[in-house]
Amino acid sequence: MDHLRRLGNSISIPIPPDENGFTGRECPNSDCEGYFKIEFGTGFKGKGLPCHCPYCGHTAGHDRFMTKAQVEYFKSVALRRVTDAFYEDLKKLEFDHRPSGGLGIGMSMKVKRDGPTPIHYYREKRLETEVVCSSCTLRYSVYGVFAFCPDCGQHNSLQILAKNLDMVEKMVDLAAGIERELRDKVTENALENCVSAFDGFGRELCRLYARKARSGTKPEEVSFQNLDVARTRLLALFGVDLSAKVSVDDWRGATKSFQKRHLVAHKLGVVDRSYLAKTGDSGAVLGRKILIGADEVKRLAKPIRTLASGMLANLQELGESE
Repeated sequence: MDHLRRLGNSISIPIPPDENGFTGRECPNSDCEGYFKIEFGTGFKGKGLPCHCPYCGHTAGHDRFMTKAQVEYFKSVALRRVTDAFYEDLKKLEFDHRPSGGLGIGMSMKVKRDGPTPIHYYREKRLETEVVCSSCTLRYSVYGVFAFCPDCGQHNSLQILAKNLDMVEKMVDLAAGIERELRDKVTENALENCVSAFDGFGRELCRLYARKARSGTKPEEVSFQNLDVARTRLLALFGVDLSAKVSVDDWRGATKSFQKRHLVAHKLGVVDRSYLAKTGDSGAVLGRKILIGADEVKRLAKPIRTLASGMLANLQELGESE
């Protein structure tokens, strides 16, 4: 059995990456089993490093994150190698003794098989968002947008927000050279994108730290499209003051811009009494369209970044106090 013996006590089977260099992973947590992909060779270097599920945060060794399709592939390749080796060893035992002697009796043995053991090939799935971790530089891909880095475990919420705000600033800059009507529309869209990016960020953080909430209200249902309301809700739920890290002027400016976004989204940009009462905007006229300048949208990005980093830091402190 030389061929079997040469296989040794273990069989090494490499995992083939997809056409973009990603390798599939699957969370071993039975309540999650989320699928994601990583590019080996990026991120932390070293052996025995843990892997973090980007969806639920479960942590274990990389050998626990193999996908079901990969396991079936490994099994089929290993079985093919063993059966091929066994077949070759049996082939060496073939013989063919011609008839001889008075009785003319001959004997022979032939080894045949229907074919080699089939390999269970697989194809990695297509995902929605590709991220390069700002902390450890791991390149990974996930469903949705927000995720924990599979390598260092850092959540990408602040990184995703920053990326969206950078995109908003580029939108405003590109609109500078186009006709006025279209420029105004792009500027309105940029303001809406600014607010939506922060709203998505805030909701995701509330979901992540829901277990630290003080009341029975579902934290993940908190909206961040109205800063004053969001501030009140965060104080009640977590004891976190959303406005603590920004100046009074920046807070007032941000709340006014968020209210302008509300007019654009729900009133076609026409000023109503509610807007005037909430903002005290002396430059706005009841019944007329609200003015939104490109510079105002670009300025809004700064306090949003400050609000986001402050909120994240405060909620992280709550998590560390457990």
